[in-house]
Amino acid sequence: MKLSETLRKSIHLGSLVIPFSYRYLLGFNRRLTFSLLLIALAVSLVIEFHRLWQKSFRKTFNKVFGLILRRHEQKDFTGATYLLFSAMICVAFFEPYIASCAMAFLSIGDTFAAMIGLSFGKRKFLGMSKSLEGSIACFASCFIFGIFWLNTVTLPYYPFLAFGGALAATVAELGRLPLDDNLKVPLGAGIIMTLLYIII
Repeated sequence: MKLSETLRKSIHLGSLVIPFSYRYLLGFNRRLTFSLLLIALAVSLVIEFHRLWQKSFRKTFNKVFGLILRRHEQKDFTGATYLLFSAMICVAFFEPYIASCAMAFLSIGDTFAAMIGLSFGKRKFLGMSKSLEGSIACFASCFIFGIFWLNTVTLPYYPFLAFGGALAATVAELGRLPLDDNLKVPLGAGIIMTLLYIII
């Protein structure tokens, strides 16, 4: 795996601090968590617009973070900004256990998909750089995590929620929908788990 991709996934895995903090530090305090994410998103947007509009700041920004930026992020928002936005939406609209699980699926699933896919992926999907091995790793890691994370008395059918959420996260990560993965994965997983929670 390339150094730039390794750094990206290390940072991505570090974003687990959001769902873990939501659950263990903030006690699923939705209002406080939403407020903190909103502040973080506002700061991120100020930096993003400054980077996109100010050439001198953009050069400095690229010197510091250039190694981990994807090509499209040179002229668009970075994945971090999309991640903060999706986390805020998850907290606002999904049940706390589901919201935190969906956010974690992004960090875990995307990281394992990249690690396994780039290292061992041989069966590529048609016209795509993503592999079957990477997708299986994404699903398996999300499902296993979901089983442990959702194992509570308030979610008696948690294996079904974990399965549905993991599958949704995998399809979103693999899909061609022109949205950033940091939006598609947690929101897709959150929606499916919420529907299953209501139906079951």
